[in-house]
Amino acid sequence: MIVLASSVVALWAYLTVARGQFWRARERDDTSDAPPAVWPRVAAIVPARDEADSIAASIRSLLAQDYPGEFSIVLVDDQSRDGTADVAHATARSLGCEHKLHVVAGSSLASGWTGKLWAQQQGIDRADEFEPAYLLLTDADIVHAPDTLRWLVAHAQARGLTLTSLMAKLRCNSNAERLLIPAFIFFFQMLYPFAWVNDPHRQTAAAAGGCMLVRREALLAAGGIAAIRDELIDDCALARTLKRIGPIWLGLTQRAHSIRPYPTMSDIGRMITRSAYAQLDYSMLLLAGTILGMTLVYLAPVLLVLLASGVERFVGVVCWITMALLFQPVLRFYGVSPLYGLLLPLIAALYVWFTCVSALQHASGRGGMWKGRAQARVTRTP
Repeated sequence: MIVLASSVVALWAYLTVARGQFWRARERDDTSDAPPAVWPRVAAIVPARDEADSIAASIRSLLAQDYPGEFSIVLVDDQSRDGTADVAHATARSLGCEHKLHVVAGSSLASGWTGKLWAQQQGIDRADEFEPAYLLLTDADIVHAPDTLRWLVAHAQARGLTLTSLMAKLRCNSNAERLLIPAFIFFFQMLYPFAWVNDPHRQTAAAAGGCMLVRREALLAAGGIAAIRDELIDDCALARTLKRIGPIWLGLTQRAHSIRPYPTMSDIGRMITRSAYAQLDYSMLLLAGTILGMTLVYLAPVLLVLLASGVERFVGVVCWITMALLFQPVLRFYGVSPLYGLLLPLIAALYVWFTCVSALQHASGRGGMWKGRAQARVTRTP
C-alpha cells in the first residue's frame, strides 16, 4: 500500500503544480484586443447532416453577427434527410438575409475522408469565391453571441494567430450532463493544458471544433483540409498542423454554446465512444496505459480510503479532496454543485468504460459512428 500511496501523491503533485495549472481554467475570452484598422473578409463554413432541430438557431446567430467587415455563410448540407437546408433557407429568408447564406448540396463521401472534413472541404471550395482572409469553421449545433466573430478576428489579428478557437460551452441541463459534461472539459484540459496550447514555444496543440477561426493563408500553406482528411479528431489534428505554421490560441467561452442535448448517460457515452479510441491512435498499448493511468490517478485514492489504514488512508483522503478541489473551477463555470467534485472517481471510471467500449466498437468495424457512418480508420495511412 505504501508504494501505491506514494505513486498517487506523486501523480497529484504533478497534476497540481506542473501540468500547466490546467485545472484553474484561466484561458478565457475575457480580454479585449484593439480592433484592426481594416476588418478582413470572413466566410463561415457550417457542415450539417440531419441538423434540422438545431440549424435555425445556429444560422440565426451567425446572421446576427455585428461584424464590421464582409461576412458570408456557407452551409454544406451533407445529404441530410430531414430538410436541414430548407430550414436554413427559411431562417435566412425570415431575417431578410438570404444573400448572406450560401447552401451547398454535399456530394457523396469521398474515399479516405471523414464526413465532416469532406463537407468542410466542399464549403471551403465554395468560400474561395469570396476570397476570405479567415474561415470560421463552426458546427450546426453552435449558437454564437453577436460579438463572437468580432472578438475572434480582433484577437487573431492582434496576436498573429493561425488558429483561434473557443471551447463552446456544452449543454449542461440534464442529470447526465451535470454528471459527465464538466468532467469532459476537465479531462480535455488535463490532456491539453490550454496555457501550453497557447505557448508558441511548446508543441502541445489542440482546438475545439465547434468554433475555430482559421487564417486561410496558413491553411493553404499547411496543405489545406486535405492534409488531415482522415482524422476523426479533426480539430486537434488541424491545431497540430497549423501550429507548425504559426501560433494558435484556445480558450473557454460564454460566447458560443452548443445546443445539442445529451439527456441520458447513453447519449453522452455515444459522444465519447465515437472518438475516444482514435484519441489513443487506435493502440491497444495506449489503451492499457490509459486504463492504468486513470486507475492510479482517480480510483486509487478511493481504494486507499476504503482498504488502507494509517498514513496510506490519510493519503487517499488528501488526494480525493485534492481532485475535488481542482475540479471546482470547471464546476463553477458550468454552474454545477461543488459536491460533484467528490464524484470524480466515479466519473473517471465511466470515462474509462466508454473508452473501452470505443475500442470494442472499432474492433467490430463500428468505430467513429456518426449519423450512420462508421468513420474510424481501419489501417493507419502514411
